[in-house]
Amino acid sequence: MSEPAKKMRLGDMLVQNEIITEAQLMKALAEQKKAGSKLGRTLIDLGFMAEDDLLRFLSKQMGIPLVQLRNFQFNAELVKKLPETAARRYRAIVLSEQEGTLLVGMSDPLDIYGYDELTRILKQPVKLAVVRESELLNTLDMAYRRTDEIASIAGELEDELGDDAFDLAQIAATGDGSDAPVVRLLESIFEDAVMARASDIHIEPDENVVRIRQRIDGTLHEQVMKEKRINAALVLRLKLMSGLNISEKRLPQDGRFNIRVKGRSIDVRLSTMPVQYGESVVMRLLDQSAGTLNLDATGMPQVLRDRLRILIHRPYGLLLVTGPTGSGKTTTLYGALSELNTPATKIITAEDPVEYRLPRVTQVQINPKIGLNFATVLRSALRQDPDIVLVGEMRDQETSEIGLRAAMTGHFVLSTLHTNDSISSAMRLIDMGAEPFLVASALTAILAQRLVRRVCEDCRKTHELTDQEKVWLRGLGPKASAALQPDATFVRGTGCYQCGNSGYKGRVGVYELLEMNEDLLDALRRGDQSEFTRAARQTPLYRPLALSALDYALKGITSLEEVFRITASLADAGFSEAEPTLTMQADV
Repeated sequence: MSEPAKKMRLGDMLVQNEIITEAQLMKALAEQKKAGSKLGRTLIDLGFMAEDDLLRFLSKQMGIPLVQLRNFQFNAELVKKLPETAARRYRAIVLSEQEGTLLVGMSDPLDIYGYDELTRILKQPVKLAVVRESELLNTLDMAYRRTDEIASIAGELEDELGDDAFDLAQIAATGDGSDAPVVRLLESIFEDAVMARASDIHIEPDENVVRIRQRIDGTLHEQVMKEKRINAALVLRLKLMSGLNISEKRLPQDGRFNIRVKGRSIDVRLSTMPVQYGESVVMRLLDQSAGTLNLDATGMPQVLRDRLRILIHRPYGLLLVTGPTGSGKTTTLYGALSELNTPATKIITAEDPVEYRLPRVTQVQINPKIGLNFATVLRSALRQDPDIVLVGEMRDQETSEIGLRAAMTGHFVLSTLHTNDSISSAMRLIDMGAEPFLVASALTAILAQRLVRRVCEDCRKTHELTDQEKVWLRGLGPKASAALQPDATFVRGTGCYQCGNSGYKGRVGVYELLEMNEDLLDALRRGDQSEFTRAARQTPLYRPLALSALDYALKGITSLEEVFRITASLADAGFSEAEPTLTMQADV
């Protein structure tokens, strides 16, 4: 059957087949009238039937296939035959073509008007398939990315700029109309980045091209445009949006602005830098509409999360979160603050920059140009009667000593360090000039973390260990022996439409918690690095980052490649015969 049933309505069909009762249908119709949604969606939301049951029923009744989009291999050219506006309006996507007939997936194949419109737009015979709506919406986001549109508008802007440099600046500075090519180009760049779940956008001028790169799940993806002169127009427009000095091209500048993209509020943190062929721009995208950050959303193992909750509710002390740039430290800290943020608690933060705006929290933006550094803000903050203080980073001796003294005098202090693991972090404070007795008196715990990429669920397949990987795993010692057992299985992604052919989709945190005890504090007072390391490896909850990542690989969450990536060397992994054999179950 290639057309939707025109005489029988969905509700009547379901009642006739005794899947729902007449009373349930009447209630669903009343609710549908109020909500304005489709009857099928209303029945599912009311709990009268499961979505899978509805899809199978429609497939059987209409004689059309049920297609699982997660595992479907799409043809990009066929998908683009249906314009995005029509695809989203009628909840449809072109799946395949056979002998001139298009197979089109619809979440509501009973939509007669939608079917007629799709046939008119596609100008080919259409056969229907039924697809899951949630899978369809995710697929549409990936299928209709803006890469082609970006290239097209870039060419249009290049033509409009002409050969006169003055015209270039004039278009960028005065093109306020929404149809100005530079404005439409930026809109397309931002929409494409949001669809692709990018955290950063890089606009980089080269000798003959402009590169637009997006950081997706920690990895950069590049689009190259030959219209090299558009870079200056883009930079000027972005500077205007950020309130920066458009005439200053010799010095780096930092700015910020907010945009709405596809109904979402995005804070954009912008940094410009003069380079050989113009100005390079990097923008960090912060989704303010994603909801309140919390510890449960981090994917931290339950046993660590429970212990961390106990630690952050202590009345005083210092909690350090460590890791390189882009390891998720800010997410963890904001998650902790969201749980501590109550009317009875005064929280002050010193950040560079302020990333997410939190209600009730006094957030201070660091500005070194006017002398407003971490130490200055921290010193003043302690006179504002805080209960909890967050210091964006312990960068120098002055900041670390003020923070440590605050932690000793009735304040709970959270901060970050750029170190490789938890064991090296405590000694880093001493190396920066803090007195060992201060560190030992104030430090409560250290949480080290990294982010590893999740293997894509849609293209994952079993991975056989290579000889080189087996050698590497044997070198990790007996605590990694589970990875070499015959029943141990690993996975990797082959690359598909859903993950942009990367084999990965999304990221998850890997954590290493070191909680101070008497032996550790005694080693700190004496500044004994070797004794501190030995005592750390014997603490009950300590498990090195590499082994925690290996746990994820054994569970099929990530790949061995990601485990190798976060472990620079065996020394960094921190393996030891004395290491405890605790295995933590990741709550992911």
